[in-house]
Formats: sequence, structure tokens, C-alpha cells
Amino acid sequence: MTESIIQMEGLRFAYPDSERSAVAGVDLQIARGSFVAVLGHNGSGKSTLSKLMNGILVPTEGRVLVNGVDTRDESRLLEVRRTVGMVFQNPDNQIVASVVEDDVAFAPENLGVEPAEIRQRVDEALQRVGMYAFRLHAPHLLSGGQKQRVAIAGVLAMRPDCIILDEPTAMLDPIGRREVLGAVRELRRGRGMTVVLITHHMEECIYADRLIVMSGGRVEMDGTPRQVFSQVEKLRGLGLTVPETVSLLDGLNRSGILPAPLPLDALTVAECADAVADVFRRREKK
Repeated sequence: MTESIIQMEGLRFAYPDSERSAVAGVDLQIARGSFVAVLGHNGSGKSTLSKLMNGILVPTEGRVLVNGVDTRDESRLLEVRRTVGMVFQNPDNQIVASVVEDDVAFAPENLGVEPAEIRQRVDEALQRVGMYAFRLHAPHLLSGGQKQRVAIAGVLAMRPDCIILDEPTAMLDPIGRREVLGAVRELRRGRGMTVVLITHHMEECIYADRLIVMSGGRVEMDGTPRQVFSQVEKLRGLGLTVPETVSLLDGLNRSGILPAPLPLDALTVAECADAVADVFRRREKK
């Protein structure tokens, strides 16, 4: 059985000014080294869940364990934050220095890391997100996608075991989104980092090992992206869409123009094309 880095048991959380729970009875385990995407529309509870995972919020009921440490234990909160780093939506709110490499060095400096070690961590983190060439640049001169990659590097320099990205592309244009998602996929190479991506964009989930769908503070679906996205009607019932490839295959099935139904598990354009071609290949063999 794969070891869990984060464990949530009977998890509930309600904001003080709300009559309902933002997270309502969640039991989840995040496997070490996995890439998990958490999908849901606004108000589904996914961002609240992410903040509970690293102790920014404390459960109203139930508990969250990070490497076996209860996030309610204030004496070990720094240990929790070192294990689970977090990147937020707006990169401008996360950058504190006037030079890129100084910004990435900020967190390790505050943790008391030795200067030589900081230099190594900064260079390594910037290389991993493709921003080493910009290490002496001013952050305010960078694009949104570049700023977000610097923010990710700042968390990586703390050497966490897990990184949570709370809608990191929400404020970016398509180019910036591609840059950040490319950096996210690179995070697992080398050190096998655990990645939790919070998003409402379907296409951002297709490279994950596991996809969790939330609605009304609860986990409604949990499986691989292929397993989840093939359940088109259930997703639509939750007010969500599906990737364009799955939508196309579903539309073709509904039209009845093909000689046989198509499987709804194609997540890329190439897989979608292969699925359609395979239907005709099978018909020709009959």
C-alpha cells in the first residue's frame, strides 16, 4: 500500500460568517509522490480544502495529518508548512523582493538555511521552473506566467515534500497557463514531489494520476482522469463541463452517424483521432 503524505479524516470546516460548511465530511488520503488534481466550480470547497491541507485553516471537525502530524498542533505548524508548500492564484501577492533570485532566497533565509545552501537551492529551483536565465531580472518586468513560475521556485527552495497549487493559472493568459502547467509537470521529475493542483479548468487535469471532483464541500467523484471524464452526464449534473476531446466523442455518439459508439476516455487530440479511426478500421475488418 502506497504511503500517504496527507490524510484527512471526517474533515469539516465552516467559516465564521457562513451557515453551511465549506468542507463537509471529507475523508481523503494523498499518496506520496502522486500528482492529484482537485476540480470543482467556484464555491465547491476545493480552495478551502487546499488551505486545510497545510494548516492555513484548522478543521472545525475531524483532522488533517501531514506526515502523521496533526495540523491543529501549533507547536509543529512550522514542520507542517515545511512539508507542504503552497502557491496561490495571484503571483504579485507572493513576490516580496526586487530581484528574482532574492525573492526565491527569501523563504530559506527566514528558515535559517546556510548561505551556500541557499545559493544552491535558489539555482536549482529556478532551473526546475525554467527561470534561471531571469535570476537577475526585476519581477515587475516579467509576464504573469513568469511571475507565477518564480513564485513556484520560491516554494521549491524550501524543499517541501509536497506542493499545493491553488488555481495558479486563474489570472493568466493562455501563454502564461502553458508556461505554468509545463513547470508543474516538471516538478515530479527527479525528486518525486507530491503535487496537488486545485483548478476549475478541465484540460489542466488530464496529466494527473488522480482526479478528485468536489461539489458542495463534498467529494463527488474520485478516480483517474479517464475514469472521471468518461462520466459525462454525472459531471454535467454537477455543473461541470468535460475536455473538448471527450465532448466531441460524446457528441458523435449522440449524433448516431458512426457505425459504433466511441469510448469517452480520450484526453488528447491524438487519442480522439485514434478512437474515431479505430471505429472505421473495425468496420472494414467485418
